[in-house]
Amino acid sequence: MTPEVLAGHGAAPLPPVALYVHVPFCVSLCPYCDFVVYAGSAARGPRNRVAAFLDAVLVELDLRADAADARFGAPGGPRSALRTVYLGGGTPSLLPADAIASLLERVRERFGVVDDAEITLEANPGPDERGDPAALARAGVTRLSIGAQRLARRELRAIGRRHSPADVAETVSAARAAGIGSVSLDLLYDIPGGALAAWQATLDLALALRPDHLSLYALTLDDPGAEGLTGPTGDHLPASSGALRWRQRARAGQDEDRAADEYRLAVDRLAEAGYRGYEISNWALPGHESRHNLAYWERRPCEALGPGAHAFDGRTRRWNAARLDAYLAALVPPDGGPPQLPPGGEETLGDDAAMAESTVLALRTDRGVPLGDAGGLRLADVAAWTLSNGLAELVDERLVLTTRGRLLSNEVFARLV
Repeated sequence: MTPEVLAGHGAAPLPPVALYVHVPFCVSLCPYCDFVVYAGSAARGPRNRVAAFLDAVLVELDLRADAADARFGAPGGPRSALRTVYLGGGTPSLLPADAIASLLERVRERFGVVDDAEITLEANPGPDERGDPAALARAGVTRLSIGAQRLARRELRAIGRRHSPADVAETVSAARAAGIGSVSLDLLYDIPGGALAAWQATLDLALALRPDHLSLYALTLDDPGAEGLTGPTGDHLPASSGALRWRQRARAGQDEDRAADEYRLAVDRLAEAGYRGYEISNWALPGHESRHNLAYWERRPCEALGPGAHAFDGRTRRWNAARLDAYLAALVPPDGGPPQLPPGGEETLGDDAAMAESTVLALRTDRGVPLGDAGGLRLADVAAWTLSNGLAELVDERLVLTTRGRLLSNEVFARLV
């Protein structure tokens, strides 16, 4: 069956191979950010809510582990241990290193973690945000994902970032010195008022740091409220009025043609530097592909903890609601009552929808999809259209998007669903 990883309405649930933990705190909120984030006094100072969150997420971890034990058996027996753990945010590097170590130890106790697991932590590079890479390495972190975004001070200020280009270099150096084996940089293109030459300068500075992995994202400026994602069980928080005004102004400074030129430039520069573009937005040196994100693109089962976090058991997608108050109240009830799983929602795809999703996710990667068995989908017709328009090519009988196809991937995907 095509793609190779498929689950849908009739599939049996599967035990997780990956765990995502969402840490919803930042020192300040970037105006373009749509992640579940609580900033300012919630993250720092006498009224911060970090300790309360840590208490609650450990309770959720135990409740989810209890459910996995009941469904699939204990880890190390019928149920295999986790292959990846990912602490995302937000800014997980704001957490005390001993809290991260305790959290990872509880993960090992309740879910099991394979000896060579990939343990990723996201970090902002500012000196008051990056944490202690040496302590993170001792806690078990093997991969640091650094939110660099750009490497010019003026551009960083324009998008609301607090750090400097020098902070990025210092964080990479500290991670290397600590023995963290894989270092990734996140970069943004199509920023308002940007220029191709400025983007090339950021790429050149990033490559001079020789990270093991780079994730390059076009700046998106959405309104989750208008999309109906911010209700009591929604997985997004409403954007502030100030953020919405900033996004409206910023859209006027974006340019689709410039964004395409920036993407093509990145494809060429990164290939010359020895990086494999293994997914539409991700490049890695050999052996440094993100195993955790590959689990998503291969539709493998993933458990998830924290406000707004999404899980998948091979059949059903489940999410926690974004509201921190409701999350804390469910897991650590103020009246001392028994804990409950936090509010949220779930969705089970039918077989056709699951197949379409599998095909779309596989086409995001440089492995593409085999054409031998297209099931009941429109893959054959879409393949002919992509090939005739230079959007894809055949590599070992697999349909793989070209750079042009990646740039127009939304149009390709729309024809599959």
